Amino acid sequence: MIEVQNLTKSFRMNKKYPGFRGALKSFFSTEYTLKTAVDNISFTIQDGEIVGYIGANGAGKSTTIKMMTGILTPTSGEVRVNGVVPYEDRQKNARDIGVVFGQKTQLWWDLPLSETFTLLRDIYEVSPQDFEERMAFLDEVLELKEFLLTPVRALSLGQRMRGDLAAALIHNPKVVYLDEPTIGLDVVVKENVRKAIQKINATYGTTVILTTHDLTDIEELCSRIIIIDAGKKIYDGNLAHIKEKFGYMSSVEFLTGSPVLPEKVEFIRSLDPEYLELEYGENRLQVKFNRNNTSTTEITRQLMGTLDVLEFSIKETSIEDIVKKIYRNEV
Repeated sequence: MIEVQNLTKSFRMNKKYPGFRGALKSFFSTEYTLKTAVDNISFTIQDGEIVGYIGANGAGKSTTIKMMTGILTPTSGEVRVNGVVPYEDRQKNARDIGVVFGQKTQLWWDLPLSETFTLLRDIYEVSPQDFEERMAFLDEVLELKEFLLTPVRALSLGQRMRGDLAAALIHNPKVVYLDEPTIGLDVVVKENVRKAIQKINATYGTTVILTTHDLTDIEELCSRIIIIDAGKKIYDGNLAHIKEKFGYMSSVEFLTGSPVLPEKVEFIRSLDPEYLELEYGENRLQVKFNRNNTSTTEITRQLMGTLDVLEFSIKETSIEDIVKKIYRNEV
């Protein structure tokens, strides 16, 4: 279990002044400003959960993760990971966690991938039997065998990412922190990495904390998300709830065999006096509406008798659209 209580992290920064003289003054000045990166955040993550921890650039995600992994010490508040305070007992905490940074690697650059795994086996004191079993499982889910003997510097980005994920799991950690694990990968490799994460979680009950800007990762992997902005927690709940609470806008688009005449379809606005938007195109009509006030079925039924409809499509608000609105304070 991960327990975060009133966590705050502030950084002391030298005060900056404009211009060349200002730069000299800043160099010798003892004045400073405080930048609060994480501001009084609290949450609890249960064993075996896969939680998306998301926010815009500079929101405080990485700073929080660094305190949870023991790299940084909080200014105030407390973190406990499986009963251990990470920044007070870094060695004990390190045995229970795995970390993958999408833009960095923990693999030895000039060594074959297999040598990295052997070194990590010795560092974490994994028994030969456990190591053999673990490598068999990781090869099954990540398909490592084809490039195990290849030097890390010669691996493709997708191969290196699978190698990094395997390296983080050699010692069977209770918690894995994944920071942008699919960044830069093609669609097929992304899907394979996601499936591997799901299988690892299902097989070993590994707790996964995922930070990513790819919201497809969130939708496919996470049942719960925590959103932070400017260092503050602004949402903590499941995806279904956030869609229900903020994803109330929908649209239905009709493609027609003849031009759409506005005077024949404007009557549809009466279904939602509060908000219903019509967008016209050549042989096309898009209706945007609040599904709390009316339904796709009713709109479609009303327009089918008026328009020469060839086909229609329905679009719900995506989790990406919702998160963007939250960042922009539009919800």
